[in-house]
Parts: sequence; structure tokens; C-alpha cells
Amino acid sequence: MKESGNPLFDFILFGGSGDLALRKLLPALYHVYRSNPFQPGTRVVCVGRSLTRRDVFLERVEAKLQQYLPVESWDEVSWQQFSKHLHYVSIDAHKSESYRALREHLSSDQRPRVFYFSTHSSLYGQIASSLGSHDFITPSSRVVLEKPIGRNLASAQTISGQMSNYFTESQIYRIDHYLGKETVQNLLVLRFANPLFESLWNHHYIDHIQISVSESIGVESRGEFYEETGALRDIVQNHLLQMLCIVAMEPPSNLDPDRIRDEKLKVLRSLRPLQDGNINHQVVRGQYTAGIVDGKECLGYCEEEGVSDSSNVETFVALKVLIDNMRWSGVPFYLRTGKRLPRRSCEIVVQFKEIPHWIFATAKGQMMNNQLVITLQPNESITLKLCGKRLGPGMDVRTIDLNLSPSVRGNKRSPEAYERLLLDVVNGDQTLFLRQDELEEAWSWVDPILQHWESTSAPPEYYAAGTWGPAGATLLLAQDGSVWYEGVK
Repeated sequence: MKESGNPLFDFILFGGSGDLALRKLLPALYHVYRSNPFQPGTRVVCVGRSLTRRDVFLERVEAKLQQYLPVESWDEVSWQQFSKHLHYVSIDAHKSESYRALREHLSSDQRPRVFYFSTHSSLYGQIASSLGSHDFITPSSRVVLEKPIGRNLASAQTISGQMSNYFTESQIYRIDHYLGKETVQNLLVLRFANPLFESLWNHHYIDHIQISVSESIGVESRGEFYEETGALRDIVQNHLLQMLCIVAMEPPSNLDPDRIRDEKLKVLRSLRPLQDGNINHQVVRGQYTAGIVDGKECLGYCEEEGVSDSSNVETFVALKVLIDNMRWSGVPFYLRTGKRLPRRSCEIVVQFKEIPHWIFATAKGQMMNNQLVITLQPNESITLKLCGKRLGPGMDVRTIDLNLSPSVRGNKRSPEAYERLLLDVVNGDQTLFLRQDELEEAWSWVDPILQHWESTSAPPEYYAAGTWGPAGATLLLAQDGSVWYEGVK
């Protein structure tokens, strides 16, 4: 990633009054501004469907920033200055003529124009076509595409074809905000700058790897979206597979964006296909029912607003994934994501193999095998779990934690993922973004699972809200003699 001041730019945010914009994107831009104020003339143009006055829109943004930002990040003076760069335009994405309203908000010089598509991916082609017909796309323009991009391989390829009519591959930024997290990038340094870890990073020393994204919330106001998407499309096809690629990839020859993406693509192409014969044994599909989370009663998924009362859409997925290459032969990767689980977290757990011969008096069964736990949310950290001697006489062994996270940061705030990635787009750095062939390879692997589910009328396995998912997810690891890491309660 490039470290530089903020250049002049125009940022046009489609879906600018939506949930993602107000909860993540505009707070990220506010933080970018606080870290390095925008140059005079920089414009952030939020595009929405509703006819809303600018002052009314700004009041709403201010309220949302105060809701979602940490208390220490809010500053009234900074907001007043930041808000001067914000504009609002009402556009019907389906009507090309309505895009004319955008012209007066775009600069006429050669500064970068960032078009951020935070809408349903079915609108991407229409938006690009309308921007092109009005000559809004310049050689220095960039387009950011939010996930999920398409519903399957065919629709993703259609979108890629539509984008290629107006943008080159070097102008397209397919975003996965998990790749912008500090700890994911620390993982690359941990692996490739330390022979200690890289020499152990293979099937000789690693028993298995778990990657989990859990949420305590339900679908909230996104019931209609989730009915069309589900957990496999929403989290597995992008976030989980991308984190798997970072963990499993070979060392790139250098940090050039395409060299890193080449190695991630090799991992995706090495994934053992899941076909009808083994999907039921290696994939668990679940849906939450009523239960209790954080001491509060919660509705079941089919009782949520916008959800069919007979829906078979999955809110939980667990998978056993195998990578057929020399480094990872025989090492299972267990992926898991779900809503209405006991806590919000994102963790990568590298489980090392047992020591072949135990010589200490402390029973081996009381000990935890060495683990490397990489936590991405809610608080980022890297912890190595080792065996050490308990203080006192004798050789009593206990498990100890070695914190590998930076220990001294003072009061310096670590940039949020979207904050870092938006700066990368402005600066033209594609390192942490997906390439077209990566996207399509991920869909190629996921498609057979979707097709299998669509061809059967079997419902998902149910689990009560506030639990760690259906029993099948526990059995998925138990049959291999393992258990899910559930972290600190």
C-alpha cells in the first residue's frame, strides 16, 4: 500500500443513503479526512433514490456518524469541515436521463473519479452504461464493486463483461474489506518475514486450520437482501475464501499486486471440488430459530421482517475444505460463518500437530496443542498458545499465551479496513482487491454447492439463536477428532 497525502479526487457513492454507506463508508471517509484533511475542491457525492435536500441528508449523516463512530473519534469542528465536501444527488439508477443531475457535481480537471457501487450487483451494468453514455468515465476513473458480485459464476461473468465495456481491469476495484484489516496484512509479514513460521507452515506440522466469521446479530432490516443472498454468497464466497487464500498462498516473488493475486489464484485452483457425492458430508447448512442472545429474546429467521415464513435460506454454513497441493496435502481447512451466534468474532486458528512423545507428569489431555490464533474482530490480535512450566517445584506444565501483536502503539489509532482500502483506491493501489479471474474461480468452486441445494427440497438444519450453530457443524470436526475454537467467553 502507498503512504501519501490525499490528492484531489471526486468520490461518487451510488447507494449513498443506504446502510453500508452510513454505517461504514462515510465514517471511513470521515476518518480519512481527520487523518489528513481533503484538499479544497475534493468532492464526495452521495447518490440515492429519494428526493432529499442536502441539509436534510447532512443531518442524517451527522446522526449516523455519532451513532457508529467511537466517542473519541467524533469532533464537531472536523464534522463541520468534512461536511463541506459532501453533496447529495437524487438519481433513478434505471433511468439513464436522470444521471444528468450528476454533471454539475463533477470536476472538469483530470483528478481521479472514484465511482463506488454500493448497490445490488444487478444494477452494476446499468449504472456503468449510464455513466458511459454521459461521458462521465475518464481515463483516471476507478470503479469499486461491493460484494457479492453476482449470484453465481454466470452472473459474475455477465457483470465482468458489462464492466469491461467501460473500464479496464486496472480501473476495477473488487472490494473485500476483510483484506484491509491490519491483522490480515500482519499475517503476511508473520509468514513471509519470519523463517520460524514459514518453515512450519505445511502439512508436516499443522493438523488443521479453522476460519470463522460469527455474528451475534440477525438479519435486522436486511431480510429481503438475505432472502436473495444467504450466508454462502454473503460471506463464504468472498470473505472466507479470501482469508483462506491469504493463509494458504505460496510466497509471492514480490509485493506487486498481481504477484500476490497470482498466488491467491493458485490456491483457489487447488481447492478440491465439492460435488453432489460429498457436499452432504463436508458442508453443513443451518438456519437460526428463536432463542436468546446476550440475555435478550430473539426471533427466528423466518419470523424476521422481509423473510418468507417457509424460507430455506441458510444463515449458517460450515465446510471442510481440502487443498490439493504439496504444502497442504491432507490438511483440512474448516470454514464457518453464521448469524445469531453467541458472539461477534472473526478468527483464524492454526492448530499444530501433537508432540509425538509426552514426557511430563502433567497429563497430556489437560494440555492444549500449540495454536496460533489470529483475531480480526472485534479486537485485532495475534496470539501463540504454548506449553510452559507452572511456577513452583516440579515440572507441572500449563498452557500460556504469547501475544504477538504490536505491544506499543500509544494512543495511535489503527485505521479501519474500509478507511485503508478507500485510500488505496484514491491512490491507485490494487494490492488488496480481487482480480476478475480470482472472482470467477471462487464462484466456480461455490456454484456446485448452490446447485446441489437448489436441486433438493431438504431444509437447512435448525439451531437456536445464541448457540454455536447446528449439531452437524460440531460433528463435522468431531469425526476428525477436532473441536471448534470458541475463544474467550
